[in-house]
Amino acid sequence: MAQAKEGDKVKVNYTGSLEDGTVFGSSPEEDPLEFTIGQRNVLPSFENAVIGMNEGDTKTVSIPPEEAFGHPKEDLIFNVERTKLPPSIDLKLGGVLRVGSDAGQDFDVIIAAIDDEVVTLDGNHPLAGKVLNLEIQLIQIL
Repeated sequence: MAQAKEGDKVKVNYTGSLEDGTVFGSSPEEDPLEFTIGQRNVLPSFENAVIGMNEGDTKTVSIPPEEAFGHPKEDLIFNVERTKLPPSIDLKLGGVLRVGSDAGQDFDVIIAAIDDEVVTLDGNHPLAGKVLNLEIQLIQIL
């Protein structure tokens, strides 16, 4: 039986959860995730977990933050005076806003805190600093 290797296109079902059991992502059984190992369309640590699996195999791996989305960076957390934000913006804790950088690029930030005068925005990936637990089933090597 062939084992998955670099360059193989594969179909997998997966469920990703955090240490507290919160599920952050999954592929429905009727629509498995399809990717080519080595093209870096998924986390390299996810690809590495699939390497060596046979069709039908299931494995669980734990990916530390360093091999996933890294640790939160303090320079991506910043405060904005409420008066500088358009009044039409719905400020909701945990909500996502698209903002522009000084370099002219747009990126998403999470509303991390709100008070009467200041809104704290966090540009880190929502999974930064988290250990990712993945249950992976290799459905098919294409």
